[in-house]
Amino acid sequence: MVKILIVDDEPRIRELIRQHLEHAGYACEEAPDGSAALVTLAKGDIDLVILDVMMPFVDGMSVLREMRNRKMDTPVIMLTARGEEYDRVAGLESGADDYVVKPFSPRELVARVKAVLARTLPKEKSAGESYVFGGLTIDTVSHTVKIDGQEADLTPKEFDLLVFLAANKGIALSREKILQKVWNYDYVGEDRTVDTHIKMLRSHLGAYRNCIATVWGIGYKFDPEGK
Repeated sequence: MVKILIVDDEPRIRELIRQHLEHAGYACEEAPDGSAALVTLAKGDIDLVILDVMMPFVDGMSVLREMRNRKMDTPVIMLTARGEEYDRVAGLESGADDYVVKPFSPRELVARVKAVLARTLPKEKSAGESYVFGGLTIDTVSHTVKIDGQEADLTPKEFDLLVFLAANKGIALSREKILQKVWNYDYVGEDRTVDTHIKMLRSHLGAYRNCIATVWGIGYKFDPEGK
C-alpha cells in the first residue's frame, strides 16, 4: 500500500489530511516537525510527503533541501499559506513536485496526490527514447538532459515537461493540454503552474532556452529552430 508522510505542526491539519487520504485508500504517517520528518524518511518506506512550509525550528523548505542533499527523491507536495510567485518558485527550485496554498480543499489535495503518484511510482520499463536537437540531448532512459555535453540540473517535473514538449515538436500546446498530460489533472485556472515551470525550465536550458516558444493566446510549443 502507498504510504504518505504528513508533516505539519498543527494536529488538526494533520488529522484532516489523514482522514481524506485514508478514505482514498492510502496509508499515512505523521510528523509534527521537520526533524521528526527526516527521521521517518530515513527509514525509506515513504512514497510521498505532504510538507508544510511554515513550521517552527526546522521549516519545510529546510526539510526539502536536506532531503535533496541526502539524495532522497521522494516526491513532495508543499503546503504554504503564502501564494506569492517567489515562494512557489523557491519550493519548486528546491525540488518540490507540487504545491497547495492554504486554506486548501482536501479533495483538491487528494487529487494532486494521485497526480504526483501517477507520475512518480515505479512503472514497467519501456524501451525509452532519446531526442537530439543539435547540442541538446534528452535521454528518457537515464532521465538526463545534456547541453553541449554538460548535464543540465532539472527537477523531475521540469524533465517531464521538456520531454512532453519535445515529443510534440512544432505543435502549439495549450496550458490545459500540458496540465492534463504532465500533471495528470484537469485545467482549473492553473496558468501559473505551467508558466512558472516553463520559466524555470528555460532558465536551465542556457543557449537552448528559446526552443520553448510562447504561442500567444494558446500556450507553448517546442521549436528547435528557435535557438
